[in-house]
Amino acid sequence: MTEYRHTQIGYLMLAFISVGVLLVLNYYYLGGSNPFPLLILAVLVLCLLLFCVLSVKVDGEEVSLRFGVGLIRKKFPLSEIESHSVVRNPWYYGWGLRRIPIGWLYNVSGLGAVELAMTDGRKFRIGTDDPSGLEAAIGAALSNKRG
Repeated sequence: MTEYRHTQIGYLMLAFISVGVLLVLNYYYLGGSNPFPLLILAVLVLCLLLFCVLSVKVDGEEVSLRFGVGLIRKKFPLSEIESHSVVRNPWYYGWGLRRIPIGWLYNVSGLGAVELAMTDGRKFRIGTDDPSGLEAAIGAALSNKRG
């Protein structure tokens, strides 16, 4: 089996955070010695490093994902995936790592996702701009693993 790898950049999130960084820097330089803007700047840069990119990999053993520089990761062993399907998230589910009504969402941009239903009943959604490609890769990996 060939390995599936896909990285999605959250360009809109990147733009919003970049504007925030510029506004905070401008305020800091105009505001004098107040250290509070530096705290806000640190939080914005941390969000930029942690959440502006989502990389997904499917191999013969697992589906794995990682946000940004890799501090936030998740692995889904193929043996624990009961089903998978392409889904569309409502706009209000948002971006990042978050709890949604059906389980957990990992997303950096857009509404497309692949939902994984696990053998223990948990559900996860992996946001992607290539939902059909990711779903096909998971299906192929599961077929190879089970067949």
